[in-house]
Amino acid sequence: MRIGNYTITALETGRFALDGGAMFGVVPKNLWSRTNPADEQNRIDMALRVLLIQGNGMNILVDTGMGEKYDAKTAGIYKLDHSKYRLLDSLASVGLLPEDITDIIQTHLHFDHCGGLVTRAETGELVPTFPNAKVFVQKANLGWARKPTEKDRASYLKDDWEPIAANGMIEELDGPGILFPGIDLRIFNGHTRAQQLPHIFDDAGNHLFFCADLFPTKAHISLPWIMGYDNFPLTTMEEKRALLPEAFENKWSLVLEHDPVNAVVSLDSTAKGFVAKVVG
Repeated sequence: MRIGNYTITALETGRFALDGGAMFGVVPKNLWSRTNPADEQNRIDMALRVLLIQGNGMNILVDTGMGEKYDAKTAGIYKLDHSKYRLLDSLASVGLLPEDITDIIQTHLHFDHCGGLVTRAETGELVPTFPNAKVFVQKANLGWARKPTEKDRASYLKDDWEPIAANGMIEELDGPGILFPGIDLRIFNGHTRAQQLPHIFDDAGNHLFFCADLFPTKAHISLPWIMGYDNFPLTTMEEKRALLPEAFENKWSLVLEHDPVNAVVSLDSTAKGFVAKVVG
């Protein structure tokens, strides 16, 4: 996809699985399982999709997946699978090495979004995967990650980002705004504190929005379909209610980070509210 001076590519970094009940909150299993069938442990398959934005002399990643530093037990819990997709392989397929990445926009610091920031060296040391990149994180999210609540502390793993911080690679941002020409960061607080989601736009009226955990899958476009993982679910609902009309009216393309089938959708308006329409 081309928007303004940017070429934008959705890249696959692997697959994993999370509990279906947690992913859909109060929605009954007999509804969510129709489109997201669960395995024998009640887990649903999910993508670890990231965004590559190239232009203006930059190679920008939005999120970095889970990475590959986990032991067998942890990988088994999350059904982590890199047999088909790996971040570095996906980058190589478009002619890029890790050293070519100039900037990384971390939507937030949950392990399934930022684990790829670091790689375990042969010595066992955790080292930056992308040694030349600036890593943009919201100050409020970094603070929350360092002092999470009992509810979400299992999602914030300091080994994912502290080696990056120790190398002086983190750039702390404080609130919404234009990060680069044509890349606007929007802030959302329902899932976790200060999730930053990039809205990419141009003067021709093209728009792309990376949904991360505001709309992790196509099913989550529906207002009441909210994750049990969200710290403030009513805030999530209001954030969705406010954003969806803008996205529909301006014909945004929505990139879904965790949907295992649909990478990009647009919106239709129906009598029951907004629904996702598969692009292409």
